Amino acid sequence: MPATDEQDNRRKQFKNNGKDLARMRKQRIEVDVQLRKARKDEQILKRRNISLSVEDALSPEKEEETLEAQLTLEEIVLVVQSDDPQHYLKATRATRKMLSRQKNPSLDEVIKAGIVPRLVDFLYHHDDPALQFEAAWALTNIASGTSEQTRAVVEANAIQAFVVLLSSPHMHICEQSVWALGNIAGDGPVYRDAIISFNAVPPLLSLVTPTTPVGFLKNITWTLSNLCRNKDPHPPLDAVKQILPTLTCLLQHEDKEILSDGCWAISYLTDGSNDRIHVVLETGILPRLVQLMGTPELCILTPALRAVGNIVTGTDEQTQMAIDAGLLSVLPRLLRHPKHTVQKEAAWTLSNLAAGPPSQIQQLITCGLLPPLMELLGQGDFKAQKEAIWAVANFTTGATVEQVVNLVQAGILQPLLNLLTVRDSKTILVILDTINNLFVSAEKIGETEKLCLAVEELGGLEKIEMLQAHENNLVYRAAINLIEKHFSSNGDGNPAPEADQESKTLPFSAKQQDFYDF
Repeated sequence: MPATDEQDNRRKQFKNNGKDLARMRKQRIEVDVQLRKARKDEQILKRRNISLSVEDALSPEKEEETLEAQLTLEEIVLVVQSDDPQHYLKATRATRKMLSRQKNPSLDEVIKAGIVPRLVDFLYHHDDPALQFEAAWALTNIASGTSEQTRAVVEANAIQAFVVLLSSPHMHICEQSVWALGNIAGDGPVYRDAIISFNAVPPLLSLVTPTTPVGFLKNITWTLSNLCRNKDPHPPLDAVKQILPTLTCLLQHEDKEILSDGCWAISYLTDGSNDRIHVVLETGILPRLVQLMGTPELCILTPALRAVGNIVTGTDEQTQMAIDAGLLSVLPRLLRHPKHTVQKEAAWTLSNLAAGPPSQIQQLITCGLLPPLMELLGQGDFKAQKEAIWAVANFTTGATVEQVVNLVQAGILQPLLNLLTVRDSKTILVILDTINNLFVSAEKIGETEKLCLAVEELGGLEKIEMLQAHENNLVYRAAINLIEKHFSSNGDGNPAPEADQESKTLPFSAKQQDFYDF
């Protein structure tokens, strides 16, 4: 069957692009379900602003709190723009409280009032750490808002000030600066690279020590994750190489938030070229990622699976490293995971494994990946089923005839044919192409007629014939081509004759549990 434009586009995203497409079909991205654009389920791109419920380490007296709470925005503007530094702290603290309201914080009002540049100025008041802290807190909350609100902080030259404060002797100021830089980096690659260009990475990494409190480590890991995030463009490779050793250490931690953000960081770094995957693999982190795929904690499992899934989009050698790290022992459980999102990404990972050479395909068979794959095809969520279909398509394109026999014996025909009734035209085209691949293998050993009979007995021919009336012209033509090529006798369009019942024990009969060999 001739390839459609949609199929060509999909295959161009497989690994080893440029080699023989009959052998190299590695999927770089799943276009239809946009796995690469999926956001964190349990985490957000930026931290929420720091609300008043957070304990203030530099809590003022009750009388001062009452006075500051009564300051209006106009009064705050007058104070911060004045030459009276004695009242800067009160006004800045009042601003921070205004920005820390859990409902409707006054971010835009504060920005329009022109206070942001003054708050940045206060970051340099090294003789007044309380003022530095309050200013950093207020700016962190502004940077947690929209891109426009974050821009107001950046355009006031806050990045350079926060990088300087990473070396502050006061830990709470260091931590506030880490938080602020994480919010800014989370806005996108432009601000991410701006932070890196101010040489923020070395002082940031220096904060990770055996004595760093867990809460502080969580913020550092999250900020590192945002510095690794985004790929248009990717983060500078020099910065990545600086960050990776620390990420590798953080992934040995026991805290689930640190592990989650660490795995997300690795998933971002592996979402790129084979060279970038190689840089990550050089750290030796792969076995730990596979281990974390086995955790019951979804916030860790999901990014660990994404990271390993990205790795197996690489070269055959990189894929083999994942297999050697134990991936195939974990994957069957994930294909049967109660969460559909996990099933989908596990199936996506399997589709890339199935695009490997016959030696790797054989490992899939030996390690028992076919039964859960068949279950997913028959009973899974449709998004997961679509990935499973691609796994079968890749399998049938590159497997040996004997391996295709194993696939048929595992029960591929029934669920594959059942899915011909779905509404998605692209999925139907992939299934028809896969059926054609099965016939290619059958032809090599002279068993085309038995495969025809098996397809007919399972109701497949009727479903294919119905596709001749499909509204999509590509589906219609693919169905016609399949029928004319394999289900007509001497080209006259008449179906092949019925076989006697004794033939049903052969590989392509309907009783797939009785398959032995061709």
